[in-house]
Amino acid sequence: MQTLDDRDASGQALPVAGRGNVSEQGVLARIEASVPALRRYAIALLRNRDEADDLVHDCLVRALDKLHTRREDADIRAWLFTIMHHHFISQIRRRRARPTPEPLDESHDNAVGLQPAQEDALHWRDLQRGLALLPEEQRSVILLVSLEDLSYAQAAEVLGVPVGTVMSRLARGRERLRQHTGQDTRAPLRRVK
Repeated sequence: MQTLDDRDASGQALPVAGRGNVSEQGVLARIEASVPALRRYAIALLRNRDEADDLVHDCLVRALDKLHTRREDADIRAWLFTIMHHHFISQIRRRRARPTPEPLDESHDNAVGLQPAQEDALHWRDLQRGLALLPEEQRSVILLVSLEDLSYAQAAEVLGVPVGTVMSRLARGRERLRQHTGQDTRAPLRRVK
């Protein structure tokens, strides 16, 4: 428990040796709790676990570095996803500017493996391929809303676009995903007189 002696001149709680102040501990605990969701989103974006881990690490380093600039009322989870999304976009731009070198040994890439026999595995593969074919804007919205369960408003905040744009990209992305996966199960509209 902090006493009056444990406060600075403005009345703010001073850090207790080895613990930091209570609000900072709460923020750090919420950041730590968000790591699995950040990792899921990064893996879905990059489709490579090692690159995803690097993206999450870079996101957390930037978040901790900029923790003092965060608004107190801001949602930590949305703030972290915003940092990650912006860093991901920066990576894409850098890759376009600098093409990646070809690996010297491509023999392992051409190895033939067994196709999964289970129908669920085939649907999952089709879904992953369909997501990969979507434009980045639509893929990001689908992943944030469907996989990470962010609200439209939170996704709009993460992406820095209006809520209507999120809804539009989500609708177009879902429609394209249905077309890519061959799962267009919606009944065609009929004209009713």
